Amino acid sequence: MAFGRRSLLKSLGLAGLVGSWPLVKRTEAANSRRNVYQELGIQPVLNFRGTHTVIGASKEWPELHEAMGEAARHFVVLDELQDKIGERLAKLIGSEDAMVTTGAAGAITLGTCASLTGSDAEKIRRLPDLAGMKTEVVIQKVHRNGYDHAVRNTGVKIIDVESKEQLLNAVGPQTAMMYYLGGSTGDWAWETPVPLEECLSIAHKVGFPVLVDAANMLPPWDNLQKLAALGTDLICTSGGKHLRGPQCSGILAGRKDLVRAARLNSSPHSDSLGRPLKVGREEMVGVYLAAEKYSRLDFAALERQSFEQAEFLSRELKKIPGMEVSYEPHDRTRRVHRVIARWDEAKQKLTVKECEKRLMEGQPRIAVLTHNSGGLLFTVFMNDPGDEKQAARRMKEIFGARG
Repeated sequence: MAFGRRSLLKSLGLAGLVGSWPLVKRTEAANSRRNVYQELGIQPVLNFRGTHTVIGASKEWPELHEAMGEAARHFVVLDELQDKIGERLAKLIGSEDAMVTTGAAGAITLGTCASLTGSDAEKIRRLPDLAGMKTEVVIQKVHRNGYDHAVRNTGVKIIDVESKEQLLNAVGPQTAMMYYLGGSTGDWAWETPVPLEECLSIAHKVGFPVLVDAANMLPPWDNLQKLAALGTDLICTSGGKHLRGPQCSGILAGRKDLVRAARLNSSPHSDSLGRPLKVGREEMVGVYLAAEKYSRLDFAALERQSFEQAEFLSRELKKIPGMEVSYEPHDRTRRVHRVIARWDEAKQKLTVKECEKRLMEGQPRIAVLTHNSGGLLFTVFMNDPGDEKQAARRMKEIFGARG
């Protein structure tokens, strides 16, 4: 799908600006093949780690580039753009409202700010000074993770709970919010003391919102729609991972009052804790168009492609003498194919760490992970067709295998 200037503006309800925007010469950009990575002496990698931010997480849909470039060429009132795009994202998700953020972590921070301050300008100005505000966020202990720093940086006190009884005893007048790690309810269930439906019921009776970190819940898109249908107050997800929008983008969706409060806590509002979490007009346009495309994808077809790539890699690795090949169990929220390759390090005279190093230093460079129980972990997720063949070839070269 191509996104031109006119179609973009019309889709956002800004068609009146079309005539006032100057024509932009595209020939120079279209003919330019400048390789910036090559100029910098950086060689890209084939990604068999998955949607890891450290290596770029994902590749933007190519059709976003023109629309984002067009957005960058002109001034626009950012609040108007957030209004228009928020309406469309909310419709796609099924929530009351939505906004574009700086990644899922930015959404978590702004959602927490909104739960603490509402639309009170004085409270917004004072964060992270919580004097006169609610000060506690409840988290089930099994949901604690490094990303909850995005909650803690607002100055709140985290209250860990390990059972429904502890949850009921912990919540009260000082409870500002509950953080819930996505993928822990219904079809997504895993070991967790209190499922999301019960948390929502308790929270709404006591009077505080539940924020769900749904960064690990794509694909498919309808996981977000299911969260919205449950009445989840705040939903946070990444725009730059499987959604394949701008790397630095995310989405905060949910209750209109809380999303509007989150926006007041964010850029372009200068006197706010979230002022550094600036989202550009390019990212707003990019994540909206990515979500629009993503919501219509054939996820079954994408999953089949990944499975076929994983099966090819598995078959080829098994041809290496002494190689044991298996699959890691799927994520609790989505089907991700992860191939584990193990071997006797003494017999092969090659450690797992050395093999990982050789993959990263070879041609092409290939990024993998070491499995926590030994061996290499190849995550086959969002790979280009043919990546699996290059990974198999490099492993055979390293181990001196043929076939």
